[in-house]
Amino acid sequence: SLIDGMDWDALDAAIMSCARCELAKSRTQGVPGVGDRQADWLFVGEAPGANEDRLGEPFVGDAGKLLDAILAAIGLRRGENVFIANVLKSRPPGNRDPKPEEVATCLPYLVRQIELIRPKLIVAMGRFAAQSLLSTDMPLGKMRGRLHSYHGVPLVVTYHPAYLLRNPLDKAKVWEDMVLATDTMHELNR
Repeated sequence: SLIDGMDWDALDAAIMSCARCELAKSRTQGVPGVGDRQADWLFVGEAPGANEDRLGEPFVGDAGKLLDAILAAIGLRRGENVFIANVLKSRPPGNRDPKPEEVATCLPYLVRQIELIRPKLIVAMGRFAAQSLLSTDMPLGKMRGRLHSYHGVPLVVTYHPAYLLRNPLDKAKVWEDMVLATDTMHELNR
């Protein structure tokens, strides 16, 4: 497809003007992603919410604050060796779950972003990110706790920060996942 050969400027422009699915009609703007375009760490979520749609940046609001806290806990900061993106670049109305055809239509943008960034490690946050990148319908709980591979790039699966806001007891599991991620990164950097 056309997306395969795009550089960053073309890719961002394509995302901002995208009308490939019905979400283009209801969104305010596309949300390509944010951060270091040569990052070692790539964090991938599901889809923009209302705040993201308004501001054009992923993970703002309470889920974003929690993500920033998770990053800080492993010595990372947004924008420094970290890129943050979503599978969907447009907000689903009412924050409903993405439809399979929306994921299929939008995923090539993320795939191209990964090709351009060439991260050393991917952290998939939530079921949609993990299932989309790993082409599986396995439940998130079964995917956690071990290393996966996305086209040779190590991938760690964890809960989405928005889920943690509703289920704070699972923060301990996310800490386990971040230990796995940091241990993996240390191995890669040896």
